[in-house]
Amino acid sequence: MLLALCASAVGVHGAHAGSRKRSNRAAALAFLERRLHRYEQATWHWQRLTGRPLTQTAGRRLAGLAVSDLAQTVGVWERRAHAAHRAAQHPPHLRQWMCIHHYEGAWTDVGAPYWGGLQMSLSFQARYGGWLLRRKGTADHWTPLEQIWTAEKALRSRGFWPWPNTARLCGLI
Repeated sequence: MLLALCASAVGVHGAHAGSRKRSNRAAALAFLERRLHRYEQATWHWQRLTGRPLTQTAGRRLAGLAVSDLAQTVGVWERRAHAAHRAAQHPPHLRQWMCIHHYEGAWTDVGAPYWGGLQMSLSFQARYGGWLLRRKGTADHWTPLEQIWTAEKALRSRGFWPWPNTARLCGLI
């Protein structure tokens, strides 16, 4: 009788341990999925801002990954996010944009018909920074870096001509 009682107690304890393992695994997966999502979004934000192609997810199914594999994937995306952020900190024409900004408005300038530190019109914002305009509103709500990268996109096709007076003062045209 005592032997049967001990055997049943071990069986119950083993069932709880298995349940606890599944619960811990599910919690670990949920935590890692949240971190992965955050790093993916950060990577894509900086890539979109700088005009680089967005890194694809390779169509993986997170539910099928082991915790260690998911942790490794999170590490890869964390490095991508940091690299994309570092690259975004160095716009190619930063000195020129800072000169133009010196003669234009404050980074938070709300005076229509031009917004932000580079005095961008609404149509300019929509054309070169449409996703930012939809997400954050007018350029006065964007960071200086977002405003500069939006201007970089315009520079590729229009040069410094959207800022004819200040670009002349800066010796750019």
